[in-house]
Amino acid sequence: MESIASQKSALRHKILHRRSKISKAARLASAQQLVSVAKRCDLIKAQTTIACFVSMGSEVRTSAFLQYCMEQPVRVLVPRLGRGLDMGWSYYSGNETLENRGRHRPAEPADEVLPPAALEYASTIFIAALGVDGQGNRLGRGAGWYDQALQYCNADARIIAICWPWEVSQLPIPHDSNDVAIDGVLTPLDFTPIDKH
Repeated sequence: MESIASQKSALRHKILHRRSKISKAARLASAQQLVSVAKRCDLIKAQTTIACFVSMGSEVRTSAFLQYCMEQPVRVLVPRLGRGLDMGWSYYSGNETLENRGRHRPAEPADEVLPPAALEYASTIFIAALGVDGQGNRLGRGAGWYDQALQYCNADARIIAICWPWEVSQLPIPHDSNDVAIDGVLTPLDFTPIDKH
C-alpha cells in the first residue's frame, strides 16, 4: 500500500498540473470573485483581527480580499516566513507596501515582524490549500508551514482554506496526525462550512 506521503505527493502533482492550465484572466478574476463571496457570506462581519496569506503563483488571488478586509476595518495579519518552519506575522497595510521576497516565497510587508504567537489574536485564519475534503482535511504544498503556525491559534479561531472550486474533493484527502483540520473552504464561487463532528 502506498504511504500517506506518496499519496499526498501524487495528488499535489496532479493538482499543480491542472493549476498550470489556469488562464491569467481566470487568476485575475478570482481576486474580485473571492471578495464577492466573502461579502455574500458575511465572512468578515464582526471580526477585529484575521490572518490571511498573500497569494502567489497559481493560488486564488487574495490581493483584493486583503484590501477589502482592511477597509472594513479589520486588522489583517499576513505571514512572514523565516528559517526552517518559523512563521512570524506582520500587519497588512495595503498591497503597495508588500515587497517581493523571491521566486518561491510570497510578498511580505517590510514592517515589524511579530512573533508566531501573534496568531492568537486572529478570530479567523485563511490559509492556502491545494485540496480540501468534506471532513476538513487539507492538502498543502508539503512544507508544513501552516500546520506548525496553527499551534499558536486561539482555540475558538475558525480556520478557512482558500482554493479553486475543483480542488474541493468528494473523496478523502490523504492526511496524517500532524495535519490540522479546517472549518470551512472559500473558493471564488462559494463558501462551504465544514462540520468536523
